[in-house]
Amino acid sequence: QVQLVESGGGSVQPGGSLRLSCTASGSIFSINAMGWHRQAPGKQRELVAAATSGGNTNYADSVKGRFTISRDNAKNTVYLQMNSLKPEDTAVYYCHLEIPRGYLETGDYWGQGTQVTVSS
Repeated sequence: QVQLVESGGGSVQPGGSLRLSCTASGSIFSINAMGWHRQAPGKQRELVAAATSGGNTNYADSVKGRFTISRDNAKNTVYLQMNSLKPEDTAVYYCHLEIPRGYLETGDYWGQGTQVTVSS
């Protein structure tokens, strides 16, 4: 079955940087999109950044100019470079994968989540 393995989370001071990575493995023939979502304490889960197979990227307004998403297609891996981190970036970050299943449906997979804490 498809698995997503995340790494790179941790604790950092305001203004610091972290790099998250997520590698997909299993029965994957093609990928529609990979991305990152986060859920902060007391808030709903939100899209942080996504990268489609067509090369398009999408960012939440709150992270534009600070975060960068990239993909290594040969490794089925997606990265999230996070710079100028703020306390409000503190959240559990989840990797997301969308793959096609036939012509009519898609499949969605999620990582287990990795904690990012920004505090002084």
